[in-house]
Amino acid sequence: ICALLFASLYILCHFIITHFKKHTDFAAVHDDEDAAVNRIALGLCTFTLAVALGAVLLLPFSIISNEVLLSFPHNYYIQWLNGSLVHGLWNLIFLFSNLSLVFLMPFAYFFTESEGFAGSRKGIMARVYETSVVLLLLTLLVLGMVWVASAIVSNDAASRQSLYDLWEFYLPYLYSCISLFGVLLLLLCTPFGLSTMFTVTGKLLVKPRLLEDLDEQLSCTRLE
Repeated sequence: ICALLFASLYILCHFIITHFKKHTDFAAVHDDEDAAVNRIALGLCTFTLAVALGAVLLLPFSIISNEVLLSFPHNYYIQWLNGSLVHGLWNLIFLFSNLSLVFLMPFAYFFTESEGFAGSRKGIMARVYETSVVLLLLTLLVLGMVWVASAIVSNDAASRQSLYDLWEFYLPYLYSCISLFGVLLLLLCTPFGLSTMFTVTGKLLVKPRLLEDLDEQLSCTRLE
C-alpha cells in the first residue's frame, strides 16, 4: 500500500515538474552526458517533491481514514486503513524527508554543477565522484562549525556527547525548524498572493455597472 501511494505521488510530481521545467533541457541526444545528468537530477527532485507532497497529505489522510473506519467498523475491505499503516507512513515520511533534505537535494544541485575532476575521464561516474567529495567536505565543514559553536556556547561533556546523537536529536530539530520556516513563509506570502490575485482578477474582469448614479448621467446628458 505504501509503495502504491508513493508511486502515485511520484507519477503526479513527475508530470508537475516536467510541465514547469524548460523543455530545452530534455531536447538533447539520449547518450549525451548532460542529458543523463538532467534526468538523474529530475528523478531526485521528483522523489523529493513526492515526499513533500506526502508529508502535506499525511494529516488529511490520517483524519479521513479514521473517519472511514469509524463509519464502517465491520467492513472487511477497508480494514487496511488501520493505525499500523498510518504509523508506518509517518515513519517513512520522516525518514525520506530527512534523507531528501540532507542528501538528495544537495546532491542534485552539486551534481548538475559538477564537471569531474581535472585529469579524470569524462563521464557520469566522474561527476558522481566529484559530487560525493564536495558533499563530504560540506558535511565536515558544517559539523566543524557546529562543534565550534557548541564549544563556545557550553564547553562541557554533555554538550559534546549530544553531538553524537545526530539521528535522535538534531535531525528532528532540523526538520521542525525547516517546517516552522515554511509555515512562516506561507503566512507571509499568502496575503500578498491573495491581494495580487484580486488585483489581477479586477483588471481582467469588467466591473458591474449596478452602482452607477443614473441621475448624474441624466443631468450630464441634458447639459450636453
